[in-house]
Amino acid sequence: MHRRLILLFLCMILGVNIAFAAPAPPQVEAEAAIVIMVNTNQVLFEKNSKGIMYPASTTKIMTLITALEKGNLNDIITVSSSEAACEGSSLELKAGNQLTLKNALYGMMLVSGNDAAEAIADHIAGSIPAFVEIMNNNAEKIGATNTHFTNPHGLPDPINHFTTAYDLGLITAYGMKNPDFAKIVSTQEYDVNFLNRSTIHVRNTNKLLKTYLGSNGVKTGYTNDAGDCLVASAKRGDVQLIAVILNSDYRWTDASKLLDYGFEQIALQRTK
Repeated sequence: MHRRLILLFLCMILGVNIAFAAPAPPQVEAEAAIVIMVNTNQVLFEKNSKGIMYPASTTKIMTLITALEKGNLNDIITVSSSEAACEGSSLELKAGNQLTLKNALYGMMLVSGNDAAEAIADHIAGSIPAFVEIMNNNAEKIGATNTHFTNPHGLPDPINHFTTAYDLGLITAYGMKNPDFAKIVSTQEYDVNFLNRSTIHVRNTNKLLKTYLGSNGVKTGYTNDAGDCLVASAKRGDVQLIAVILNSDYRWTDASKLLDYGFEQIALQRTK
């Protein structure tokens, strides 16, 4: 696969027109999946991409977009007791902790802190319902018409919190056009600094950042209902791709297959 990709890109650079057989569509285990180009939203592969699914913590992609558009990175957040008590994956926030919005966003995205997500939402909109309303308005503007959020972190709501692989692809492609978004989701490690407690060193849960050539984002997710989820991005040359994997026991392999297939498809298109 990689040798074929190298040949295709060399042909593009040298202007050589060589006919290759179209690659076979990837076999992925995910219940729903898609790979798209960021600049054009062109769909390169899809499997049940418009089926209604649970997003789990990939929800935080929209939380990050909303926070960056509505907040100030230098704002100081003071964590409440209810935010600190949020269940699930955690940045281990304590009531009274103070940190900038920027640090909270890194903590939310790298270790999937549900507590950080609630603290961010409350700070920006005054309440979680008010913040979620902005999230839903943003999703509609982006074109994610089969998505609805009820919280900023993705903890289960079996009726009203849902999305599709296609919608997550659109949302993420939109987000990747924001330099602050792209920087945060591509960061492998970060020191989360507080104003009134010691620094926490965090590592990104997205393993592809270290294992896949060109990987530069985006977000993992898991709940019992949603299964293992992953929105992955990679850039090679001027081609930026987004792969969405929902409910797969093999999310890392599935995402790699989709991204490989996407890059090969684009290379083939450019040699014609």
